[in-house]
Amino acid sequence: MNIHTWHKEAEKKWDGFAPTWAKNSQEMWETGSRKGIIPFFSEHIEAGAKVVDIGCGDGMGSLKLAQAGYAVTGIDLSHVMIEIANGYAYQQPGLSFTQGDFYNLPFKDEEMDAALVINSLEYTGEPLTVMKEIHRIIKPGGYVCFGILGPTAEPRKNFSYRRLIGEDVIMNTMQAWEFEKLALESGWKAVAETGVGKRAVDYSKLGHFSKELKQAVSFMWLFLFQKEGTQ
Repeated sequence: MNIHTWHKEAEKKWDGFAPTWAKNSQEMWETGSRKGIIPFFSEHIEAGAKVVDIGCGDGMGSLKLAQAGYAVTGIDLSHVMIEIANGYAYQQPGLSFTQGDFYNLPFKDEEMDAALVINSLEYTGEPLTVMKEIHRIIKPGGYVCFGILGPTAEPRKNFSYRRLIGEDVIMNTMQAWEFEKLALESGWKAVAETGVGKRAVDYSKLGHFSKELKQAVSFMWLFLFQKEGTQ
C-alpha cells in the first residue's frame, strides 16, 4: 500500500470508528490504560508549555493536558474525531483542534515546546518521516512523549494481524525496542520511560525482569525524549 492510499484508508477507518472511540475515551484517560500519561508528562514538562497532541482522536487527552495548564493544539487525521473534539475546545481555554496530516504538520519550525504522540505513530506508513516532522516543529531543548503499543495489545490484533492473510492494513508492526532505536538514531535524547501493564500484570513484582521482558507484558510503553540543543 502506498502512502497516499494508506493515508486515505486510515482516515476512513478512524472516521468510522470515532463514535465508538469517543464513548470509551474518558474511561481510558481517567481510570484505564491512559490514566498515567498526563502525570508522567507533567513530571518533566512545566505547565504553560505549548503542546501539540498528535493523533488526538476525540480530544479527551488534549482536554486533560489543557486542564493541567498547558496550551494545547490537538491534530488528527479524522475529521469526525476533530468534530467531536471541538466540543471540548468550546469549554476549555487554551485548547484548539485541527484536522491534519502527520507527514506535513501545520506548524512553523521550532514552534512547539512539546508533543504528545500516544498510539498514533503505529498507524503511519513511514514512521521515520513523521519522526523527522515532529523534530522539525519542536524547539531545541523541547520534549516529545510517545506511547507505543505492547506486542500483544488488542489493537494489534484488530488492525495489524490481517496483513498475514494478504489484506492491506493501516498499522505498522513496530515494537517498543524498535521505536526506541529509531528515535535515538533520529537525533532524540532519551529522558524517561515507563510501562503500562496489561490487565493482571503487576510491575511492582517484576523488578528483576529486564526492560525487554517488561515490555513483552505491557499494553503500552511510554517514552520521553528531548530534542538536543538550547533555546
